[in-house]
Amino acid sequence: SHTLHLLLFVMAALLTAALFAVASPLLAFDMGQSTRCVTIPNQMKVCKDVGYSEMRLPNFLGHSNLEGEVVPRSEDWRPLLQTGCHPQAQAFLCSIIAPVCLDTFIQPCRSLCAAVRDSCAPVLACQGHPWPEALNCDRFPAEEDMCLTPLAKFSHFIKDVPRPACQNCPSVEVAPAMKTVLSAFCHRDFAVAAKLHRLRHATGEPEFQVEGRVEFIRQGALLPYDTKHLLQEWLLINLRCASALVRPGRSQLYVLTGSLQPDGHIALVHLFPWHKKDAGIALATRKWKHHRC
Repeated sequence: SHTLHLLLFVMAALLTAALFAVASPLLAFDMGQSTRCVTIPNQMKVCKDVGYSEMRLPNFLGHSNLEGEVVPRSEDWRPLLQTGCHPQAQAFLCSIIAPVCLDTFIQPCRSLCAAVRDSCAPVLACQGHPWPEALNCDRFPAEEDMCLTPLAKFSHFIKDVPRPACQNCPSVEVAPAMKTVLSAFCHRDFAVAAKLHRLRHATGEPEFQVEGRVEFIRQGALLPYDTKHLLQEWLLINLRCASALVRPGRSQLYVLTGSLQPDGHIALVHLFPWHKKDAGIALATRKWKHHRC
């Protein structure tokens, strides 16, 4: 009986430890365990240009198998990083999945985690994923400890530049009448013409891209130097909507109209695919310069 009780206790303890390790990878990581340094492999593209060439294994998620675990799991982060949700998102994620190989462990600071989380968690949510429990910011050290801090030059980045919204898919109208297009120009904050391209097979490149120049019809709150990048981010954040706009391996010219929301985010509202035979769009863009709403 005593042996049975002891066996049940050990099994319960092991089960509790296993569940704790699954739920709390960072807490389960033992700073005292032996580690090794390896070169960041070329196929680990999300961290290849992060600024250092060697990483420590196991990483801060407890992953130690480079080819079987670390590299494949790193690919899960590529769609998020491609959105540009925060300028230090790559540095933050790579400090966890590919920690720099120094004499001491350098984790991201809690403040850096919070800054990246606040900008990138809404993007993850838009793509149908919660912010991972393994990246709970409370698990990282405060700034008085030795850790990776947020860079001051990026502190106002999110507030000063318009950002794409996570949104319901905008309405798309094929072969619209001239009056419909002019009405959209009048009732929206901005209107642009842009060619959207979708790769047939995404091999590391973003699946959706904006080809060539963006032509301004009504500039509104858009910044000329940033608008192409802004539209591409919108496509990468709103993947479900983007998939309905362009077929794989094809490009499509669109007139995109939208609004600047009170929180500073840009939302697309009314879209018109622009085909050569669409006289309504061509007439509307010509008449707009002299049109009174």
